[in-house]
Amino acid sequence: MPRLIRRLFPLLALVALGVFLWRKIGSTLAAREPQVTVTHNTVLTQVEALGKLELVRYRFKDVVEYKRSAKYPFLPDAKAALIVGGEAVGCLDLRQLRPQDVTFEGDSVVRIILPAPELCAFQVDHSQSRVFSTENGFFQDAELVDEAYRYAEAQVRRSALQSGILAETQRNAQQILVPMLHTLTGGAWLLAGGSWPRCRRASCKALPIFP
Repeated sequence: MPRLIRRLFPLLALVALGVFLWRKIGSTLAAREPQVTVTHNTVLTQVEALGKLELVRYRFKDVVEYKRSAKYPFLPDAKAALIVGGEAVGCLDLRQLRPQDVTFEGDSVVRIILPAPELCAFQVDHSQSRVFSTENGFFQDAELVDEAYRYAEAQVRRSALQSGILAETQRNAQQILVPMLHTLTGGAWLLAGGSWPRCRRASCKALPIFP
């Protein structure tokens, strides 16, 4: 028995030492949440004055099947299928207003010649888009998908114009601005597009809206 104890003693001592060391340093070796360190140096490169009044937003959903012909006749065409969400915004650029665009008609009516409506923004909403499939990209899938997204963005612009976003922008300008201006001034306001005839009567006079 004493001989057996002497043989087991080194093993027991090794186990005890292992338990002791694990309790001391085990917490430092355990898995932990990764720490992220971010270093940045932001530089302001441009300040731009904005005067665009956004009046309508169109949202689109489209399934785009984009195909690019292969460079060599023995290779199949590359294809990408995307489910794309996009949006377009119609606005008026109020920076284009001139002093002569605001006139009095009589004593109580103010006429404003509005600038032409614009499609001021159109883009693919990547949070609402995804790649459905790609075929025969030959290690150029990322480039193929980028081309498909550029095509989809151009299609958002075409669809917005074809759907009448500019006319809707002009209608919304009337519906939003006239009540607001009437509430602020108590007078009557007429809003006209750039193609409307300007007031030429003797009772009309320019309103100096700019200092």
